Amino acid sequence: MSEHQPVLAVIGRPNVGKSTLVNRIIGRREAVVEDVPGVTRDRVSYEAVWNGRTFTVVDTGGWDPNAKGMAERIAAQAEIAIQIADAVLFVVDATVGITDVDEKVVRILRAANKPVVLAANKVDDQRGEAQAATLWNLGLGEPIPVSALHGRGSGDMLDSILEALPDAPPEDWEPELGPRRVAIVGKPNVGKSSLLNRLAGEERVVVDDASGTTVDPVDEIVELGGRIWTFIDTAGIRRRVRDASGHEYYASLRTSSAIERAEVGVLIIDASVPLTEQDLRIVSSVSETGRALVIAFNKWDLVDEERRYYLDREIERELVQVQWAPRINITARTGWHVDRLVKALDASLEGWETRVPTGALNAFLGRLVAEHPHPVRGGKQPKIMFGTQASTAPPTFVLFTSGKLEASYMRYIERRLRETFGFVGSPIHLTQRPREKRKRR
Repeated sequence: MSEHQPVLAVIGRPNVGKSTLVNRIIGRREAVVEDVPGVTRDRVSYEAVWNGRTFTVVDTGGWDPNAKGMAERIAAQAEIAIQIADAVLFVVDATVGITDVDEKVVRILRAANKPVVLAANKVDDQRGEAQAATLWNLGLGEPIPVSALHGRGSGDMLDSILEALPDAPPEDWEPELGPRRVAIVGKPNVGKSSLLNRLAGEERVVVDDASGTTVDPVDEIVELGGRIWTFIDTAGIRRRVRDASGHEYYASLRTSSAIERAEVGVLIIDASVPLTEQDLRIVSSVSETGRALVIAFNKWDLVDEERRYYLDREIERELVQVQWAPRINITARTGWHVDRLVKALDASLEGWETRVPTGALNAFLGRLVAEHPHPVRGGKQPKIMFGTQASTAPPTFVLFTSGKLEASYMRYIERRLRETFGFVGSPIHLTQRPREKRKRR
């Protein structure tokens, strides 16, 4: 399974029909097409689906290795597209045959060592197929006869593209099938079981002032806000798993497993006492597992004005890393404000499943870099060439860069992503793939 949505770069010399073929692949007229060479200049990305698999198509300007001026910059963009791609669709005009430019492009493609699908475009009849057969001489394998204009052979070409690309996440993942799964987590004796009993409307789990009453995760089907949910009551997470012994040790392991099979975690914090290291460790555990998060401050009936003052300072200081998580104040014992949980859960799950279109993401990255470029270090300034959202739940982004970005700049990107697209209640996983340096021969 690929760690990101696969990327296909469409390469070829000017006016061989690349943009028309891109429109055929994505199934809509989005790439600008005109019967004049050089209409496409930048790397333009689109999302495509074929046989239930998704991938990103990067359309490029016509590539002429001997180009000068603007044409040279267009060629450079095409070369970058090859670097970031998982596979390349090399488009050749079958009616013209092999040109010197095509042969130079082939040498560069071989050096890049990426899977290549050879498309012989403008094949509209049997005679065209005979002309396409001459493209075997490029040494890139079987040329696939295709007519971008009329769609002839496009299905065979797309099948070959899927074979060349690594596996992608399924396009139609349906998180709505079955009740949403919510894990109630927290340190011992903060009121997790009391909350579940209040939600279920019955004494579903044992509640006692003694800490550690719950050992096994307890699943309960609950109707809340007119919908069905699965709530999982978990054992209190101890200070350190290795400090636990016997049944407590296995209870901690089962709690970790319960978090992994949930979609969102509701962290219960005892608001009447200061935040502890255990609370912060559980926050990190839910976030690192990639689950959506809601923070519920329980026992609010025991919080006076002085405690509220100090609690606000603790939140600002200790929970700065999860400012994105919705926070609610409740009293599970009496049911006060428990109904607010539904709105917070919905907001977190929506943020957890947010997908940013590739075009919108790269437009955002372009503005971000223009406003606040990466600082120069050692005479070098790494740049973001392209970005794609690999998956949702949690939102995972891959940035293709010309060099390694500093951790502070990655945090800046995450902050701006949240400001622009939301992602309320969800961690964001942001990774980078610096361009590999070419080995000198």
